[in-house]
Amino acid sequence: MSGVPPLVLIRGPEQVLAERALAQTLDALRLTAPDLEVVRLYAAAYEGGQLTLEASPSLFGGAKAIVVRDLDEGGDELQLDVLAYVAAPQPDMTLIVLHKGGVRGKKTLDALKGAGARVVDAPAITSDGDKMSFAMHEFRAGRRKATAEAVRALVEAVGKDVRELASACQQLIADTEGVIDEDVVARYHGGKVEASGFKVADATMAGEVGEALRLLRHALSVGVDPLPIVAVLGQQVRQLIRVGAAGRGRRDDIARELGMPPWQVDRARRALAGWQAEGLGRCLQAVAAADVAVKGGGRDPVYAVERLILDICAERTPA
Repeated sequence: MSGVPPLVLIRGPEQVLAERALAQTLDALRLTAPDLEVVRLYAAAYEGGQLTLEASPSLFGGAKAIVVRDLDEGGDELQLDVLAYVAAPQPDMTLIVLHKGGVRGKKTLDALKGAGARVVDAPAITSDGDKMSFAMHEFRAGRRKATAEAVRALVEAVGKDVRELASACQQLIADTEGVIDEDVVARYHGGKVEASGFKVADATMAGEVGEALRLLRHALSVGVDPLPIVAVLGQQVRQLIRVGAAGRGRRDDIARELGMPPWQVDRARRALAGWQAEGLGRCLQAVAAADVAVKGGGRDPVYAVERLILDICAERTPA
């Protein structure tokens, strides 16, 4: 027995996760049916009756998997044909339906779930935190240890596209040995890492005004938008404020309370040595003003970021 039920629903917008779920499902079926026939139906090109025709018993027998892609884009004919199949599934047949999300096809999804379909979620990976968790999982699955700082640098360098991030993780797993740290990431993605908003923010929060402005110019020259740089600076200021207000409790307890990874708590605590609460409050006000400016409220977004860097560095006191 393959352990795969006759009906499988893969739902969610993240195509990397959806493709992996599909591949894993087909691999599981092939464990007991090496000659598995796979038929793929695409919503954009679907014609009424195709599913019914493909699901008809074959004279030669054998296991078959029918993959229906993009059900969320399918017309009424596809929806009705899937509903009809779900009501009377065929033996030695597995129907795998992919749905990226939205309300279209909801009746069909409900019918699949009501018929006992295995549901595999492929949720969107959009935030930096989600991408870091994804990359950490990639390294763990590859039996490799990666530092939090390395993962953070990698996400900032290549994390706009999850598929590219997955490929970068696999490259580092295949091409390197030992612990994957920031130096390893820099060797493979040095230009992108240096151009990241995180590098600009790190130098700014450390009070290194010259280095921060240099990194800002480099980031802008390779196409980094001012808006995410302001967002990262705001994130770091808020993290310092939250960790500072949390007091001297155990790191793990504070991490749970604040919803932050423990390494971020450690990092914020080290950075707090150069800050006073009043100064961080003024930095937060400066971030808010810069945010308005880069979103269209000012004449020059680049000047707004430069001004923000200068204002933050001026507030930092020597450690």
